[in-house]
Amino acid sequence: PSCFGYPLSIFFIIINEFCERFSYYGMKAVLVLYFKYFLQWDDNLSTAIYHTFVALCYLTPILGALIADSWLGKFKTIVSLSIVYTIGQAVMSVSSMNDLTDQNRDGSPDNIPVHIALSMIGLILIALGTGGIKPCVSAFGGDQFEEDQDKQRSRFFSIFYLSINAGSLLSTIITPILRAQECGIHSKQRCYPLAFGVPAALMAVALVVFIIGSKMYKKVKPQGNVMVQVSKCIGFAIKNRFRHRSKEFPKREHWLDWASEKYDKRLIAQTKMVLKVLFLYIPLPMFWALFDQQGSRWTLQATTMDGNFVAIQIQPDQMQTVNPILIIIMVPVVDAVIYPLIKKCKINFTPLRKITVGMFLASLAFVAAALVQVQIDKTLPVFPAAGQSQIKIINLGTDNATIKFQPQSGEVNVVPKGSTAYMTFRTSQLQSLTVTSGNKSITENITLEEGKRQTLGVKNDMNDIILKLLLDNAMSKPEEGSNLIRIINNLPDPVNVTMGATSFGNLSSLAVSNYELFPGGRKDKITVIRDSTNCSITSKALGFGSAYTIVINECSGHAQNVTYSEDIPPNTVHMAWQIPQYFILTCAEVVFSVTGLEFSYSQAPSNMKAVLQAGWLLTVAVGNIIVLIVAGASKLEEQWSEYVLFAALLLAVCIIFAVMSYFYTYVDPNEVEAQLDEEEKKQVKDPGIYEKQVEADSQM
Repeated sequence: PSCFGYPLSIFFIIINEFCERFSYYGMKAVLVLYFKYFLQWDDNLSTAIYHTFVALCYLTPILGALIADSWLGKFKTIVSLSIVYTIGQAVMSVSSMNDLTDQNRDGSPDNIPVHIALSMIGLILIALGTGGIKPCVSAFGGDQFEEDQDKQRSRFFSIFYLSINAGSLLSTIITPILRAQECGIHSKQRCYPLAFGVPAALMAVALVVFIIGSKMYKKVKPQGNVMVQVSKCIGFAIKNRFRHRSKEFPKREHWLDWASEKYDKRLIAQTKMVLKVLFLYIPLPMFWALFDQQGSRWTLQATTMDGNFVAIQIQPDQMQTVNPILIIIMVPVVDAVIYPLIKKCKINFTPLRKITVGMFLASLAFVAAALVQVQIDKTLPVFPAAGQSQIKIINLGTDNATIKFQPQSGEVNVVPKGSTAYMTFRTSQLQSLTVTSGNKSITENITLEEGKRQTLGVKNDMNDIILKLLLDNAMSKPEEGSNLIRIINNLPDPVNVTMGATSFGNLSSLAVSNYELFPGGRKDKITVIRDSTNCSITSKALGFGSAYTIVINECSGHAQNVTYSEDIPPNTVHMAWQIPQYFILTCAEVVFSVTGLEFSYSQAPSNMKAVLQAGWLLTVAVGNIIVLIVAGASKLEEQWSEYVLFAALLLAVCIIFAVMSYFYTYVDPNEVEAQLDEEEKKQVKDPGIYEKQVEADSQM
């Protein structure tokens, strides 16, 4: 049965792929946070395990291809590994229930190793499942078309890619929302079981939908253990060539022809086709090394930016949704508008040219990221270097204050309730300072800590000038666009201060609290309790990635006064500046990834389609490993220079690939196989021809 000229069965395959991708990306979206906040691993371990898991998901396709092509066939492989996958997702959901080992009911698990063990089992099953079915699903979809349906097959790969991105987009928006809910039997915690449970349910739906379409599928029988045959054939050819390396043996047209003594012509011809494509794949991992940094480096870049989009606040990790949104818009546009336009201009835009353009664009995207990073770096605070110290003055009094630094002759004037920016001194060159306020003056010796920031509070009260030197331990931008806040009580009486849900505790007069962490991009209510009376005031919008000292000057029923001293300025470069780099990278992905899937399918012999799909996915795994190696090996201090390094590496690889693809000749596997069929028929009719051919081959 068909629908709009397409086999009806492919609609089941597309729905299955949508649910499976929702399941995978949904789980992956919250995975690093789960490692960090639930399993209590540090950033480095969380990142390393995350990248290892992603690499594993792209290594297991080889296993899936082996099982499908040589044993179970694509249909049964997809069904059986989907069951493994669903179990893995369910195990992840169970592993994230803190009530599982929370005997004392304090809200945190008592036996972390149990949760770690379950998580690792769950992730291994997921990697086996998602990786194992990956090379089979797209190839199985391609199998549903007749030989004369090239146009429909090409369109199918675009729709297939669209369903991947629709699933990924929805899950990247939905699962973080589910995680943010609170749930639990004994105590309410972040709801990881729900964030992992919904993807598990969708995986079960994917499995059911796929099985429902069973009667309609065109199922190609497994063709025997192709990968083992190919490996043996290559091994024998190399061994045989090495044995006959002396000059008396004439050269053969292709080194694989040395296997002709033992293997038939068909296998050798098919192996040549596969190796030709696999050789072209060698440069491709570099593209994925850049592409996969959306989830790591680019997200970290977003944490140093301003996410205030008029009425809504965008969190740094939500910027990743720009990619699937753009994909959903651009795949149809490129398919229906751009490619036909290029064709009209009489440009032969071959698949390999598309892939080359994709690599060039990805390199360009990283140049854009580097330019944004340079702008961000200009706004980052300058901290004291070795041998330096920084000091800022906050005037807590109602008179002007003048501070003179000795032995350096610098002088600074601070208005009432005002503060200065940080001033940098050589630690050894600042020994004392003189403070003049109102009609009083005081000189004090001062010792600054090297490489540290300090704040000097100055107050002229009725009797004397009070000086209070505070050590500022906010020595780096707060992570994830959060804000650091501390409170100074500038009232004569002790007060109790809370801001939002965070308590700063009791503060005596002129005491200062520790810094507390607050989510970025919002206003919070500051409540001050003084002598059993309380007053509240809403803070100003503190932006993202800032640190402030809030001074409480007055708080009674009708008079409220707080001042803000900026310790670290908020992020000023807007997150919207990341959109160009996402746009360029998405253009790169459309021409690179969709084309790559289609090219792999079209150049593969009928019994080796899943093998080439696995080879394509293997390039993603290697790309993930490259990120870990390059990021670990490059000792670059500046983030922008790392972006430029990646861009330059990909540009170099792109040029190499362009040269390689120039020498590539496209083959039609069906034609080659038809030719081989003809030859085999002749051999059956006249076996003598075959013997003469073998004799001729061996003499060559």
